[in-house]
Amino acid sequence: MAVAKLTHLTYSYPGAAEPALRDVCLDIEEGLTVVAGPSGGGKSTLLRVLNGLVPHFHGGRIAGGASVVGVEVVSTPTRNLARKVGFVFQDPELQTVYAVVDREVAFGLENIGLAPRDMAGRVEEALHAAGAEHLMSRAVRTLSGGERQRVALASALAMRPSLVVLDEPTSQLDPDGAAMVLTALVDMIAQGRHAVVSEHRLERLLNEARGLVLVNGGAAEIADPRTWRPAPAPSRPPRVSPMGGEAWSLERASAGFNGRLVLDSVDLAGRHGEVLALSGPNGGGKTTLLRLIAGGLAPLSGGVRRRPGRIAYLPQNPTALLHRPTVRAEVSLTLERAHEGDRPEAILEQLGLLGVALRYPRDLSCGERQRAALAAVLPGAPGLVLLDEPTRGMDMAARTALIALVAGLRDRGAAIVLATHDADLRDSLADREVRVGDGKVLEMAPAAARP
Repeated sequence: MAVAKLTHLTYSYPGAAEPALRDVCLDIEEGLTVVAGPSGGGKSTLLRVLNGLVPHFHGGRIAGGASVVGVEVVSTPTRNLARKVGFVFQDPELQTVYAVVDREVAFGLENIGLAPRDMAGRVEEALHAAGAEHLMSRAVRTLSGGERQRVALASALAMRPSLVVLDEPTSQLDPDGAAMVLTALVDMIAQGRHAVVSEHRLERLLNEARGLVLVNGGAAEIADPRTWRPAPAPSRPPRVSPMGGEAWSLERASAGFNGRLVLDSVDLAGRHGEVLALSGPNGGGKTTLLRLIAGGLAPLSGGVRRRPGRIAYLPQNPTALLHRPTVRAEVSLTLERAHEGDRPEAILEQLGLLGVALRYPRDLSCGERQRAALAAVLPGAPGLVLLDEPTRGMDMAARTALIALVAGLRDRGAAIVLATHDADLRDSLADREVRVGDGKVLEMAPAAARP
C-alpha cells in the first residue's frame, strides 16, 4: 500500500520560469523511503508536497494530483495535514518558536489541544527517541546546530504522526547523533509509522530503506536502493606552496555564555597556509572555538592573537549572511568592502552558481544557499578563513568544488579552520585535526600519512 501517491504532478514557485517538479508520477511505499539527487534538483519541493507546504504556504501553480496517508494534499488545509505528517526542515534554526527546549517540543501538542496532563509524557518520550532528553531544560539559542536538529526531530515525533518527512536530518550531526536519528527512525517504523528522508550521504540509510527516489531537475523516478553506490570521495589536492608563520593563537583562553563554561584554558595556534579541522560531538564547543578565533566572542580569560588581514567567517546558519537582492550582489559587496578587484563571476563559476547568480539567495535550495554564503565570504584573498559545517546540504559535486576552492586559498597563504563532521572534507584538506569536547582540545594523530 502506498503512503503517498503523486500523479502527473507539476509545480512552479511564484514567478519561476521553470517548474520545480515536472509531471512526477510516484508511489511511495510503507516503511523508509530515501530521496536523493543534486542540490537544487527538486528534493525539498517534493518533500514539501507531502505536508502541504507546497502549494498552501508557498503558493505558485500546481497541476496533477497528490495524496498522502489517504488525504488529498491540495484540498486539505495544512493544519489538518500536520496531524498526520511531521516535518523536519533542513534549517532547524528557522523552525523553532519557544525559547526553551521542552516548550518547543510541546508546541505542536498545544496546537492540537492535547490535555496538559498528557503533554509531559509525550514530550519526554519524543526527546528520548531523538537522543535529546539531556537538552530538555536548555535554552534553544544555546544549542549547536546538531542539537537543534535533534530537538526538531523530537518536535515532529511528539505529534505521533503516521508519516515523518525529514530534509537532510543528519547534515549537522556527529556520527553518534546521526546513528541515533537512524535508530529513532527504525524504531518508529517498527511501530507501524513511515518516513521519507532526503539525504546526500545515503550509505547510512539504504540498508533500512524500502525505496529510493531520485530527483533531478524536477524529474523523479524510483530506483532500487540495493543497486546504489556512493560517488567516490574527492581526492586530496596537492600542496603547491609551503606553510608560513603563525597566523593566530589562543593562549590559555576560556570562553562560554550564560554562566556555562564551554572552553577551558585552551592553548592552540594555526599557521598561514595550514588547514586545521575541528571534530568532536555536537555541543562540544567547535562553534564557540571558531567565534573565539574570529573575535566574535571575547574570552572570559586568556588571550587571542590574530595577524592583520581579512577574516572570512561562515556561520552555522549561512542564511543569516544573505540579505542582498541577488547572489552576484552578495559577492560584489564583499569584494567592494575588501577593496579587491576580482570579478564576482570567478567564484560563482568555481562553486557552480552562475546559473543562479541573479536569483534572490534566500529562495535557493539549502545546498545552493550554502554555496551562495561561501561565495559571499570567500572571494578575493582573506587571510583567515573560518568555516562552520561548510558542506551542509551539499551534493558531492559541490563538495568537490569547495575542496578545490579551499585548497586554492590555502596555497595563497590563508590560515583555514574547519568545524565539520564530514570525514571526506576532513581527509581531503586537513593538515591537522583537533577534537573539541568537554571544555578541552585534543590534538589527534598527525595527517602525515595521508597522500
